[in-house]
Amino acid sequence: MLMVRAIVRPEKAGQVMAELAEAGFAAVTKMDVFGRGKQKGIMVDEYCYDEIPKEMLLIVCTEEDKDTIVKIILRTARTGNGNYGDGRIFVSAVEEAYTVSTGKPGL
Repeated sequence: MLMVRAIVRPEKAGQVMAELAEAGFAAVTKMDVFGRGKQKGIMVDEYCYDEIPKEMLLIVCTEEDKDTIVKIILRTARTGNGNYGDGRIFVSAVEEAYTVSTGKPGL
């Protein structure tokens, strides 16, 4: 199992989640996060905003589904010209997962 963590612009999160659901990946955890990337924040006049609001989407999936999920996120979360701040995707291993209501392991 793998976990795909996607940090995207807030205005793109709903569209990404809808595209994932349409492709059969409805199980997504979404949370509000704040941070900055390579752009080191945004300068407006003399003010630097270095905690920029983003949405983080968490999807646990099989190895076989990873490429499809990543492609959907890349296609859907990208702004027209691909700008700084469009987001990041991280993929990491998940050793175990359990369903709380049943106690059963796996997805």
